[in-house]
Amino acid sequence: MNTQKSQQNTLEDIKISVKLKLAALWTSFMFLYAYVDYFHLYMPGTLEDLLAGKVFVFDISQTFILIALAALTIPVLMIFLSVALPAKANRWTNIIVATVHIPYMLFNLAGEAWIHMVFGAVVEVILLCLIIRYAWKWPRNQASN
Repeated sequence: MNTQKSQQNTLEDIKISVKLKLAALWTSFMFLYAYVDYFHLYMPGTLEDLLAGKVFVFDISQTFILIALAALTIPVLMIFLSVALPAKANRWTNIIVATVHIPYMLFNLAGEAWIHMVFGAVVEVILLCLIIRYAWKWPRNQASN
């Protein structure tokens, strides 16, 4: 009776595929990435710099905005690619893209970095490390004897 009762109280734990875990991690990364940039607008002087045509030390131009959008597009596409690519290509794409993004996220701390930016960068790097870990430890099919 105790065994039956404990089985009734056990929460169902559905196994989630690596692909969905990776897509969820990229989605979490994207939300954080976007919100850290959004909250940067609240820092004193940011809007004045934008109106003067500057972001950090860069002039705002069509090229700058295109590069910024291209940089943002990569993790956006990774949400889809993590679900759509075949396992082998998926694994290596996630490992490479996440690894390349770690220094890029840390570059965002150059200049005046407020605590929200440091916190965001730390969590972003943790999410990228989790992406690398899940992709690296991708389960393998066992060969049948």
